[in-house]
Amino acid sequence: MMLDLVSIRLFILAAELGNLTRAAEAAGTVQPVVSARLRQLEDAVGRKLLDRTPRFVRLTPEGVTFLGKARALMAAHDDATRFDAEPATRFALGASDHALGTGLEHVIRHVRAALPGAGALELRIGMSQHVRAAFERGELDAVVVRREAGGSDGEVLGKDPLGWRSIEADPGGNGTVPLVMLGPPCGVREMAIRQLDAASRPWREAFVGGSCAALMAAVRAGLGVAPMGAVASGRMPDMGPRLGLPALPPSEIVMFARTGTPATASAARALEAAVRTLLRSA
Repeated sequence: MMLDLVSIRLFILAAELGNLTRAAEAAGTVQPVVSARLRQLEDAVGRKLLDRTPRFVRLTPEGVTFLGKARALMAAHDDATRFDAEPATRFALGASDHALGTGLEHVIRHVRAALPGAGALELRIGMSQHVRAAFERGELDAVVVRREAGGSDGEVLGKDPLGWRSIEADPGGNGTVPLVMLGPPCGVREMAIRQLDAASRPWREAFVGGSCAALMAAVRAGLGVAPMGAVASGRMPDMGPRLGLPALPPSEIVMFARTGTPATASAARALEAAVRTLLRSA
């Protein structure tokens, strides 16, 4: 029995991403091709590896067993085709914390699944302008940023609605809005303050954190209200209407990427597919 390596890599992608369409996007092909390849793979091994529905795929018990073997096989293949003089694939990714937030794990899984077995994912999280500058300096292969001030460069992956995230109906108690924010020069922070000032709503800094994870912890602990996107906040409800706060405009989520090799192109496609999936459910 001779196994087709392309089909095995598609199987790994489908298992990691949980959806044939997303696996096809990450591989740079279309869903019918993935379906056909997976059927051929199942015929070759004589086992049903995936349960399929129109919305998702799930590993069967035999699929769970085969997944570990498939990963080991692809890692051995990638190692056999790489010589000492050839560096391992390196994909350096930068992302705005306010663009991904709690969706970061989802994105990491997608990109890692698209890299060859010996590939290395390097990740840098920061403010949009900082990771964008690192990309322009050539330090990063791809970045995903939140764009508040407009512009036409980069690939727009979608829009993420901003809202006032809080667990309390009136966290301030006295009309003054207790803000939970990143420090300057955060674009979301600046935009939220502008909107409050324009609406003549008094505010104070209740918490200044260094990451969206810290902001969410502060919000859950009842320290105040955080201006955050749906994705970054894990889709925490927008309490703005109940608090009488001004509406916050949605932001564009934009990707910039360099794809100089097939491996980095595959990783960039997986990154795009992962972020689009997050935004579709936002």
